[in-house]
Amino acid sequence: MVETARDHTLSINAIRMLALDAVEQAKSGHAGMPMGMAPAAYVLWTEFLKHNPRDPRWFDRDRFVLSAGHGSMLIYSLLHLTGYDLPLEELKRFRQWDSRTPGHPEYHHTVGVETTTGPLGQGISTAVGMALAEKKLAAEFNREGHRVIDHYTYVLASDGDLMEGVSGEASSLAGHLRLGKLIVLYDDNNISIDGSTDLAFTEDVLRRYEAYGWHTVRGVHGEDLEAIRKAIREAQADPRPSIISVKSIIGYGSPLAGHHKAHSDAMGPEKVAATRETLGWGYAPFEIPQAVYDDYRRALPKGEAAQAEWERRLEAYRQAYPELAAELERRIAGKLPEGWHRALPGFTTGEKMATRASSGKVLERIVPALPELIGGSADLTPSNNTRTPDMTDFSDANPAGRYVRYGVREHAMGAALNGITLHGGLRPYAGTFFVFSDYMRPAIRMAAIMGIPTVFLFTHDSIAVGEDGPTHQPVEHLMSLRAMPNLWVIRPAEANETAAAWRMALERKDGPVALVLTRQPVPTLEHADPEGVLRGGYVLSDVENPQAVIVATGSEVALALEAQSLLAEQGIRVRVVSLPCWEAFEAQDAAYRESVLPKNLPTVSVEAGATLGWERYADKSIGLDRFGASAPYAVVYKELGFTRERVAEAVKSLL
Repeated sequence: MVETARDHTLSINAIRMLALDAVEQAKSGHAGMPMGMAPAAYVLWTEFLKHNPRDPRWFDRDRFVLSAGHGSMLIYSLLHLTGYDLPLEELKRFRQWDSRTPGHPEYHHTVGVETTTGPLGQGISTAVGMALAEKKLAAEFNREGHRVIDHYTYVLASDGDLMEGVSGEASSLAGHLRLGKLIVLYDDNNISIDGSTDLAFTEDVLRRYEAYGWHTVRGVHGEDLEAIRKAIREAQADPRPSIISVKSIIGYGSPLAGHHKAHSDAMGPEKVAATRETLGWGYAPFEIPQAVYDDYRRALPKGEAAQAEWERRLEAYRQAYPELAAELERRIAGKLPEGWHRALPGFTTGEKMATRASSGKVLERIVPALPELIGGSADLTPSNNTRTPDMTDFSDANPAGRYVRYGVREHAMGAALNGITLHGGLRPYAGTFFVFSDYMRPAIRMAAIMGIPTVFLFTHDSIAVGEDGPTHQPVEHLMSLRAMPNLWVIRPAEANETAAAWRMALERKDGPVALVLTRQPVPTLEHADPEGVLRGGYVLSDVENPQAVIVATGSEVALALEAQSLLAEQGIRVRVVSLPCWEAFEAQDAAYRESVLPKNLPTVSVEAGATLGWERYADKSIGLDRFGASAPYAVVYKELGFTRERVAEAVKSLL
């Protein structure tokens, strides 16, 4: 006899009714998906998911990512029912100010939520990074008879997730890398907000995933629990990533079941009452019978036993491999090796090199000192200088490798980097051209919202890209990223500032960093001050009783020094300030900021990008409020006004 949802009616309907009641009370939300996918979620969370509600962060837990984050009441219901610290009162406050049940799941905000999943496609793509991290760490630390890293990453994804381009990029990468511990439950309900998915989405999704190199399971009935179990077991046994098509009915049990109007918004009292009758749910709003709690909270002893068994394995591992165990535990704790920054190189004054090149030299020194570093690039490795000679490529054949070839997939690369960071045990960075930060912006924003220390590395940072022309010359990008809360944008002026920038990036714990580096060579400056870089800005070159200040970032700092010399020849005393990181500078106290950029001194800013925003620090700005041009970079700089004469004239105009 086929076991169906009817055999677990009470427990499954508890998810449905909690979602419906919460959305009705908030008069806002998306109950349709939780109602349709409740049976699959019940099977996964009660029978397969390795987790401990008493210790949600234990390292060898399975990860669950609700990529269809609009259906957040699904995960909130599961967290509450299985015994996480998410009281029923918080479900009653769904989508309200300061509740732990916001409209979309948010990392660091709700216990048990592994990643923020708002924009569709980001969740499944971030999960690719989590599965990559598990595979890498398992290869690095597991030994014969000692499996200390052994867990799955499960995803619940919607049609919308799989329409978004980022998921296609990430899924293609996952198939190529054979991330077999990644299992996706696809809510294949054929409904989107506008109506039937046939309006815009008629491809055969599973054939597409077969082409990506995934294991696929087609057409599992959303109410057939045994079929769901069988599909998950098959997925666990396959060495490829897996996607299971679950043919659910959106808004199951309601008068809107199977209709696009079930996707979102409160149904209203009459339809809610009708749903109660259809489902045989004879309880008041938010009332959960004890039998349901008894069923779900089997997760507590199971989870505690799973964690205790892992801790026993870890103790045996400590005895057999004490050095490896100490390294793993340091990584799990997120602590950098003591004194790691002493590996940072120093650079000789006068030597000219692009900051992308000096960044590469920094990596050559710190990669051996920081075994948790895992690098990568979006098919621009020689240009980004992101791979050191002793790094090997991460692959299915070499899962211990420390360098990921992301291919031309910036959108997915950003999300995967976040997944690696969120997983723990590794510190990822990866590079592309700065102009392509446009493709990574959603992932950068998610990292900033979550407050996670992902390192995004960007080279070819300005109009000095030269011959490639305006399409490849970032103009507005510095300011647009500086506008993003909780993102540190660091644009070092030269080699020693670049080394300090790497230290800033790796020591930051509460948010991401964008390292922005030059293509063209710049001089290594005599008075570059790494400690000043750590403070976001500092006086690079001072004079007695300065009459004005020139403040610059990146390659334009050298230009500011040239203008200072020209003005000195004319008897004008000017201070030069390097300001590589506005955000770190703003974090300094007012006295320090005033000592660097006195309000009573006229100030000119110089930066090869949009001037919007420089009014915070400068009275006049030398910048670029237009797109660039195709020509050798020195010509582009001159023609667009980045000359020492123009900077000097701007200073004189303020005196």
